Amino acid sequence: MTSAATPAYRRLSVQERRRQLLGVALSLFAHRPPEEVSLDVVAEAAGVSRPLVYRYFPGGKQELYEAALRSAADRLELCFAEPPAGPPTERLTRVLDRYLAFVDEHDAGFSALLRGGSVVETSRTTAIVDGVRRAAAGQILLHLGVPSPGPRLRMMVRTWIASVEAASLIWLDEGKPPPVAALRGWLVDHLVALLTATAATDPETAAVLAALLARESPDGPVGTLARRVLPVVADGARLL
Repeated sequence: MTSAATPAYRRLSVQERRRQLLGVALSLFAHRPPEEVSLDVVAEAAGVSRPLVYRYFPGGKQELYEAALRSAADRLELCFAEPPAGPPTERLTRVLDRYLAFVDEHDAGFSALLRGGSVVETSRTTAIVDGVRRAAAGQILLHLGVPSPGPRLRMMVRTWIASVEAASLIWLDEGKPPPVAALRGWLVDHLVALLTATAATDPETAAVLAALLARESPDGPVGTLARRVLPVVADGARLL
């Protein structure tokens, strides 16, 4: 009777080993604050020696963290990429579904990514995170059909991106209520409300909102929001 053959050891290429270490580090940073992830922890999780980790990341933990952060940032930016087809708010719904799935999956690491910390925060990490915010804003503006917006519309979209971040962090801090679908719906409503308020005093935003409404369906997010809001603001008619 013969025993099962032991799989032969395969030496990883430089690129494969770096990807492996980066994947392990990203997984660890995703679930722990950066200050709790040492090179020893990364080496143990990867099944390699500490000197090997240093060989691939000679800058130590800081270099490894920045590389992992860049990897996470690339994935976050991809969350906002969506084909330009269908009503804008339906596209936005799919974008937020991917974004919130990333937030849910990475939990503590997402908080660390946005909040930074004295242990690892540098001008480079700040630039990486700000790059995600700018890329996200750029994608939202493309979905709105305005790749080169004026100052009011650009500020409004970046304000919404900031509120999405803040809501995500509060959602994590408070144990993830409400359900993710409800949070996503509220964030879509928030963007529509910001567009509407800004359109009242900015002609460019008013044109964008008109174009968005023309592409929406009565049963979509905007129609649903309108039916919910009208009774709430009905009393305001006496102010006209």
